[in-house]
Amino acid sequence: MQEGPARIRATTILAVRKDGRAVMAGDGQVTLGETIMKHKASKVRTMYKENVLVGFAGAAADAFNLFERLEGKLESYSGNLARAAVELAKDWRTDKILRKLEALLLAMDQDHTLIISGTGDVIEPDESVAAIGSGGPYALAAARALVDHSDLDAVTIAREAMAIAASICLYTNDQISIHELEE
Repeated sequence: MQEGPARIRATTILAVRKDGRAVMAGDGQVTLGETIMKHKASKVRTMYKENVLVGFAGAAADAFNLFERLEGKLESYSGNLARAAVELAKDWRTDKILRKLEALLLAMDQDHTLIISGTGDVIEPDESVAAIGSGGPYALAAARALVDHSDLDAVTIAREAMAIAASICLYTNDQISIHELEE
Protein backbone atom coordinates (compact mmCIF):
# COMPACT_ATOMS: atom_id res chain seq x y z
CA MET A 1 0.00 0.00 0.00
CA GLN A 2 1.37 3.41 -0.96
CA GLU A 3 1.42 6.07 1.70
CA GLY A 4 0.48 9.69 1.11
CA PRO A 5 2.72 12.61 1.97
CA ALA A 6 4.30 12.62 5.41
CA ARG A 7 1.94 14.10 7.98
CA ILE A 8 3.26 16.82 10.20
CA ARG A 9 2.63 15.94 13.82
CA ALA A 10 3.71 18.10 16.60
CA THR A 11 3.02 19.68 19.83
CA THR A 12 1.60 19.80 23.22
CA ILE A 13 0.16 23.13 24.31
CA LEU A 14 -1.18 23.46 27.86
CA ALA A 15 -2.98 26.30 29.65
CA VAL A 16 -3.19 26.35 33.45
CA ARG A 17 -5.00 28.73 35.80
CA LYS A 18 -4.43 28.61 39.52
CA ASP A 19 -4.55 31.16 42.32
CA GLY A 20 -5.07 34.07 39.92
CA ARG A 21 -2.15 33.09 37.67
CA ALA A 22 -2.59 32.23 33.99
CA VAL A 23 0.20 30.33 32.21
CA MET A 24 0.62 28.59 28.87
CA ALA A 25 3.31 26.05 28.04
CA GLY A 26 4.40 24.50 24.77
CA ASP A 27 6.98 21.94 23.80
CA GLY A 28 9.50 22.57 21.04
CA GLN A 29 9.36 19.48 18.84
CA VAL A 30 8.33 19.54 15.20
CA THR A 31 8.02 16.19 13.48
CA LEU A 32 7.60 15.33 9.80
CA GLY A 33 6.50 11.73 9.42
CA GLU A 34 8.83 9.72 11.61
CA THR A 35 11.59 12.34 11.63
CA ILE A 36 12.17 15.05 14.21
CA MET A 37 12.81 18.22 12.23
CA LYS A 38 13.25 20.74 15.04
CA HIS A 39 13.70 20.61 18.81
CA LYS A 40 13.13 24.20 19.95
CA ALA A 41 10.22 25.60 17.96
CA SER A 42 8.26 28.41 19.56
CA LYS A 43 4.56 27.54 19.52
CA VAL A 44 3.23 30.03 22.07
CA ARG A 45 3.18 33.79 21.66
CA THR A 46 1.74 36.85 23.31
CA MET A 47 -0.75 39.10 21.57
CA TYR A 48 -2.65 42.32 22.12
CA LYS A 49 -0.37 44.31 24.37
CA GLU A 50 0.83 41.07 26.03
CA ASN A 51 -2.67 40.48 27.48
CA VAL A 52 -3.38 37.30 25.48
CA LEU A 53 -1.41 34.06 25.16
CA VAL A 54 -1.96 31.88 22.09
CA GLY A 55 -0.51 28.47 21.26
CA PHE A 56 -1.01 26.30 18.22
CA ALA A 57 -1.05 22.65 17.27
CA GLY A 58 -0.93 21.55 13.66
CA ALA A 59 0.70 22.79 10.49
CA ALA A 60 3.01 25.71 11.29
CA ALA A 61 2.24 27.78 8.18
CA ASP A 62 -1.47 27.43 8.86
CA ALA A 63 -0.99 28.41 12.50
CA PHE A 64 0.98 31.54 11.57
CA ASN A 65 -1.85 32.56 9.24
CA LEU A 66 -4.33 32.05 12.08
CA PHE A 67 -2.11 33.91 14.57
CA GLU A 68 -2.12 36.90 12.21
CA ARG A 69 -5.87 36.79 11.77
CA LEU A 70 -6.53 36.41 15.50
CA GLU A 71 -4.23 39.33 16.23
CA GLY A 72 -6.20 41.43 13.74
CA LYS A 73 -9.48 40.42 15.38
CA LEU A 74 -8.10 41.28 18.83
CA GLU A 75 -7.16 44.73 17.54
CA SER A 76 -10.62 45.17 15.98
CA TYR A 77 -12.38 44.20 19.20
CA SER A 78 -10.08 46.07 21.63
CA GLY A 79 -8.58 42.91 23.11
CA ASN A 80 -11.91 41.15 23.72
CA LEU A 81 -10.67 37.56 23.35
CA ALA A 82 -14.10 35.90 23.37
CA ARG A 83 -15.44 38.14 20.60
CA ALA A 84 -12.22 37.90 18.55
CA ALA A 85 -12.24 34.09 18.83
CA VAL A 86 -15.86 33.81 17.68
CA GLU A 87 -15.23 36.10 14.72
CA LEU A 88 -12.08 34.17 13.77
CA ALA A 89 -13.94 30.85 14.02
CA LYS A 90 -16.75 32.18 11.78
CA ASP A 91 -14.22 33.31 9.16
CA TRP A 92 -12.25 30.08 9.48
CA ARG A 93 -15.34 27.96 8.92
CA THR A 94 -16.86 29.92 6.04
CA ASP A 95 -13.84 31.05 4.00
CA LYS A 96 -12.89 28.59 1.22
CA ILE A 97 -9.16 28.95 1.79
CA LEU A 98 -9.19 29.18 5.57
CA ARG A 99 -11.34 26.02 5.77
CA LYS A 100 -8.37 24.03 4.52
CA LEU A 101 -6.07 25.13 7.32
CA GLU A 102 -5.07 22.31 9.66
CA ALA A 103 -4.43 23.69 13.11
CA LEU A 104 -6.00 24.25 16.51
CA LEU A 105 -5.49 27.31 18.67
CA LEU A 106 -5.47 27.54 22.45
CA ALA A 107 -5.90 31.12 23.64
CA MET A 108 -6.16 32.68 27.08
CA ASP A 109 -6.44 36.05 28.75
CA GLN A 110 -7.07 36.87 32.39
CA ASP A 111 -10.72 35.84 32.12
CA HIS A 112 -11.04 33.17 29.43
CA THR A 113 -9.34 30.03 28.15
CA LEU A 114 -10.57 29.09 24.66
CA ILE A 115 -9.94 26.27 22.21
CA ILE A 116 -10.59 27.50 18.66
CA SER A 117 -11.00 25.10 15.73
CA GLY A 118 -11.57 25.32 12.00
CA THR A 119 -14.98 23.71 12.31
CA GLY A 120 -16.28 26.87 13.93
CA ASP A 121 -15.87 25.67 17.49
CA VAL A 122 -14.93 28.05 20.27
CA ILE A 123 -14.85 25.99 23.44
CA GLU A 124 -14.29 27.36 26.92
CA PRO A 125 -13.49 24.36 29.14
CA ASP A 126 -15.14 24.09 32.55
CA GLU A 127 -11.83 23.21 34.23
CA SER A 128 -8.92 25.49 35.00
CA VAL A 129 -6.72 23.59 32.52
CA ALA A 130 -6.92 22.98 28.77
CA ALA A 131 -4.62 21.35 26.25
CA ILE A 132 -4.32 20.69 22.53
CA GLY A 133 -1.99 18.71 20.31
CA SER A 134 -0.82 15.13 20.14
CA GLY A 135 0.35 15.15 23.76
CA GLY A 136 -2.58 17.27 24.92
CA PRO A 137 -4.55 14.47 26.61
CA TYR A 138 -1.50 13.43 28.67
CA ALA A 139 -0.65 16.99 29.74
CA LEU A 140 -4.32 17.68 30.49
CA ALA A 141 -4.69 14.62 32.72
CA ALA A 142 -1.49 15.39 34.60
CA ALA A 143 -2.37 19.08 35.04
CA ARG A 144 -5.87 18.25 36.30
CA ALA A 145 -4.44 15.93 38.92
CA LEU A 146 -1.82 18.46 39.99
CA VAL A 147 -4.26 21.38 40.17
CA ASP A 148 -6.71 19.38 42.26
CA HIS A 149 -4.31 17.44 44.49
CA SER A 150 -1.24 19.58 45.10
CA ASP A 151 -0.13 22.92 46.44
CA LEU A 152 2.03 23.59 43.37
CA ASP A 153 1.71 26.94 41.60
CA ALA A 154 0.51 27.31 38.00
CA VAL A 155 4.00 27.53 36.48
CA THR A 156 5.21 24.41 38.29
CA ILE A 157 2.05 22.51 37.37
CA ALA A 158 2.54 23.43 33.70
CA ARG A 159 6.20 22.37 33.80
CA GLU A 160 5.46 19.04 35.52
CA ALA A 161 2.46 18.20 33.33
CA MET A 162 4.46 18.96 30.18
CA ALA A 163 7.32 16.76 31.41
CA ILE A 164 4.84 13.92 31.91
CA ALA A 165 3.42 14.43 28.40
CA ALA A 166 6.96 14.46 26.95
CA SER A 167 7.72 11.16 28.65
CA ILE A 168 4.67 9.52 27.03
CA CYS A 169 4.02 11.20 23.64
CA LEU A 170 6.45 10.58 20.77
CA TYR A 171 5.57 13.94 19.26
CA THR A 172 6.31 15.99 22.37
CA ASN A 173 9.76 16.81 23.70
CA ASP A 174 11.17 18.22 26.92
CA GLN A 175 12.16 21.60 25.45
CA ILE A 176 9.36 23.42 27.24
CA SER A 177 8.63 27.14 27.07
CA ILE A 178 6.30 28.65 29.65
CA HIS A 179 4.64 32.06 29.34
CA GLU A 180 2.69 33.82 32.06
CA LEU A 181 0.20 36.66 31.78
CA GLU A 182 0.90 39.59 34.06
CA GLU A 183 -1.83 40.23 36.61
